Amino acid sequence: MTSRYGITIPFDGVTLAEHRAWYTRLVDLGYTDVWSAEVDGTDGFTPLALAAAWEPRLNLGLAVAPTFTRGPGLLAMTIAALAEVAGDRLIVGLGASSQPVVERWNGIAYERPFARTRDVLRFVNRALAGEKIDEEFDTFAIHGFKLSRPVTQRPTILLGALRPTMLRLAGAEADGAILNWLAAEDVATCRAEVGLDKTIAARLFVVPTPDADLARTVGRRMISSYLTVRAYAEFHRWLGRAEQLGPMWEAWAAGDRKLANAAIPDEVVDALIIHGSYDACRDHVARYVDAGVAVPTIAIVPVGVTLEEAILGLAPR
Repeated sequence: MTSRYGITIPFDGVTLAEHRAWYTRLVDLGYTDVWSAEVDGTDGFTPLALAAAWEPRLNLGLAVAPTFTRGPGLLAMTIAALAEVAGDRLIVGLGASSQPVVERWNGIAYERPFARTRDVLRFVNRALAGEKIDEEFDTFAIHGFKLSRPVTQRPTILLGALRPTMLRLAGAEADGAILNWLAAEDVATCRAEVGLDKTIAARLFVVPTPDADLARTVGRRMISSYLTVRAYAEFHRWLGRAEQLGPMWEAWAAGDRKLANAAIPDEVVDALIIHGSYDACRDHVARYVDAGVAVPTIAIVPVGVTLEEAILGLAPR
């Protein structure tokens, strides 16, 4: 199907120590990448550091490291340390994250997210290149920082991006973009902003069940939880789903969660949530690859099956 086929880690209900056996098993099953996130579970770097040390055949990705929740120097040091272990197997995504993660959960003002992300990206690029940096950026000032452990194999740096300005920044100053919560048909729209010569990675949500009604019920809850966040709502307005998702946004704003879920059309769920038999799910992932996603990474939502069954069933053929 594709030369890259990733899966989201860490697995729920599996301790980080227990992932050692899983990392080897994933490679043997045909998975090429493990990708972490940084929201409210583990931090994004620790699961990848373990994978880098335990299973040298795996590619590693982080989608994304928020540009607000670490100081620029610490972020550069953390990326450099992981690159020292993983080398060119590593992809690090930088992104603005969201107001709930940054402000409500970390107590940091979520101000000027585009400018902050742009400045951190520029700083990280220069720091990884070995520069000594003494500069007033628009959103912070750095005086005399230089990595004391040089990066011999620079990791790939992608930008988590949802709308044209950030997508264009990903194309102009990063190695590409990480996409999230989009249909296969939306990839071309995003690639047009990033550039055809840049790497596109995407996290894809998979509910592996042939029971379409059950999958849509689960999918509606996921969609209403995510796409009511301002950044994602604006992303889908830009993609042209204002009419389809407008009733959900209105019901959500009014506090009626049940009505918000019911208002999401089946065709939107089917476009954004991969579901069906294992073969049907793999075919759906292939549509993203055909549209230009170089690194598809599935995020499994097991319904009616165990996580292990789903990992085995969704393994590439």
